[in-house]
Amino acid sequence: MRQYWSLGKKLMRKRSKIIAHHRLPLDWSAEEVQKWQAVAKLAQQARDEGKLTVLVTGVFDLFHQEHLTFLKKARAAGNFLMVGIESDLRTKHLKGEGRPINNQGKRVKDIEETGLADIVEVLPEAFDQPDHHRHLLSLLRPNILAVSSHTPYLESKRQLVALFGGKLQVVHQHNPNVSTTIAIGQRKINPSD
Repeated sequence: MRQYWSLGKKLMRKRSKIIAHHRLPLDWSAEEVQKWQAVAKLAQQARDEGKLTVLVTGVFDLFHQEHLTFLKKARAAGNFLMVGIESDLRTKHLKGEGRPINNQGKRVKDIEETGLADIVEVLPEAFDQPDHHRHLLSLLRPNILAVSSHTPYLESKRQLVALFGGKLQVVHQHNPNVSTTIAIGQRKINPSD
């Protein structure tokens, strides 16, 4: 039995080296590729240390209590938390004109200041195709892709992360009474300011 375990560990190391050299999408800039390859190295180091890696992605605009609660639950699911923030351009595409309220630098800083994430980076501008998600997951190989209950395409994401040895975990039940959109309305923030 021990012999099979040792063989399995060797295969996993070999697989991780292959994935570390995986070709990333051509529509990602050289800087984006370099940044995410660096994140992948940190994730591999964490796994080598026996840590459970968790990946979270999202907009995180006008950082509020639900964001904080979600990140705390994602952190509790493992012990190495990676957070990918949607770029300003992607957020505008996803949420509409006038969004985001806070630029990507501020959104990264808001999450860093919680002390919950081991690494926070802006996702590539081209992150709107299933292949983009597949490439990122193949590079990072998170043990857990942490999501909330209202995350779209749950089953597709579950299947995709499983391809790379991870699992999708719903760590937070969505509270429809708290969102950035509601906060904008309550604060009467003009998104075009």
